[in-house]
Amino acid sequence: MSDPARTGVLDQPSATPPRTPLGRDFGKLWTAAAFSNLADGIGRTAVPLIATTLTRDPLAISVIGALAFLPWLLFGLPAGMIVDRFDRRVIMAAANVLRFGVALWLSILTATGGLQLWALLVGTLVSGLGETLFDNATNAVIPGVVTRPQLDRANGRMQAAQITIDMFVAQPIAGVLFAVSLALPLWIGSAGYLIPIALALLLPVAAARPLREEVRVADPDAPDVAAGAAVAEPVPAPSAPSRTSAREAISYLWHHRYLRAMTLYTSLVGSALSFAQAATLLFFLDDLAVQEYAIGFVTAGIGVGALLGSLVAPRLVERFGRGRVMLGANVGAALGLGLTGLAPEVFSACIAYAFGAFSISVWNVPWGALRQQIVPARLFGRVLGIIRTLTWGMFPLATILGGWAAQSSLRLPFVAAGVFIVVATILGARLLVVGTRRAGAEVGDAHA
Repeated sequence: MSDPARTGVLDQPSATPPRTPLGRDFGKLWTAAAFSNLADGIGRTAVPLIATTLTRDPLAISVIGALAFLPWLLFGLPAGMIVDRFDRRVIMAAANVLRFGVALWLSILTATGGLQLWALLVGTLVSGLGETLFDNATNAVIPGVVTRPQLDRANGRMQAAQITIDMFVAQPIAGVLFAVSLALPLWIGSAGYLIPIALALLLPVAAARPLREEVRVADPDAPDVAAGAAVAEPVPAPSAPSRTSAREAISYLWHHRYLRAMTLYTSLVGSALSFAQAATLLFFLDDLAVQEYAIGFVTAGIGVGALLGSLVAPRLVERFGRGRVMLGANVGAALGLGLTGLAPEVFSACIAYAFGAFSISVWNVPWGALRQQIVPARLFGRVLGIIRTLTWGMFPLATILGGWAAQSSLRLPFVAAGVFIVVATILGARLLVVGTRRAGAEVGDAHA
């Protein structure tokens, strides 16, 4: 006999109810993100390849990767404050205007023969500033265009689009375009930022600003939401104008023990990933003898694992819960990176790397959804900005350290990162499984 406390109703049919479509508004957001991912993927492949024509020093190449993350350290919190204070649709559009301008500038320099390494570094840094705004706004918009039960599925769709377009479409194309002309991938990439500008402005008003938190009067006869009982959806009211400060968000994150601990944990594991991937391009080019024009196809093969991870993650979360899925994802990431560094040739290296990418994608889905579930909407942009400042802000240093380690061996960063993540997983197992449940961050929890 089924337990009414678990089902919420008596005599519920055993068949799984059909899933509610994510809707047209989510489709606009998805399409805007997809075109931005196309431009990002082309640039992410083209810029390091162009840099290899200027230098073959692993440390110098790693600096480019570090500068891509540096804006999250310098601008992550201000970007979150901007996202919480102004129209998120306009922020998404303005961020892509900035990135379009940077890509166009680099295209002109490359085409005219005036490109130097410093220009690539500056362009990467400024484009990263635009990315902090666009990504913060995009993540903050998702809860405004889908319902809470759809969060894991919506995040999975967004990540699947990012991986599919970035790795399977953009990066192979960028490699081929690079072989034709140094400037061609930059010209094509700059055009990819234009369509999302219009799509962002077509999003509904619900995506513009955070909704006011609903206030309910306690009623002893009201059904228990946590027990699964059906209740009427409240009608959200627009948020009243108020001063947007960082202090409130910092206080919220500091006093939320679970989010505070998860932020520290994620920053350590993410730094290990950045350390491992600092010299990935040179690892395939110099150690495994992959040709420049084919590097995009190699990354596309790795992207198979990342795509599968984003697609199966929502199902895994439904079956096992967010905590257990994140724990297993860390184990997989450690194995994938370690085996990549030990692989004797390119095929086995791609298989191992793809498994690591699969695991990282599986982690990203529940980690994004649980934050959207437990962080108040009016604080989300700022809290996300702080989290990414503390996590992604460590990546530049980790990337440079990885490039320095790669000067002695291009395989060393992969193996060292794998060992580190294994240790971190053992120490953080209780936080991931028990802490996630106690914090109300598991699937189906109504409140944090």
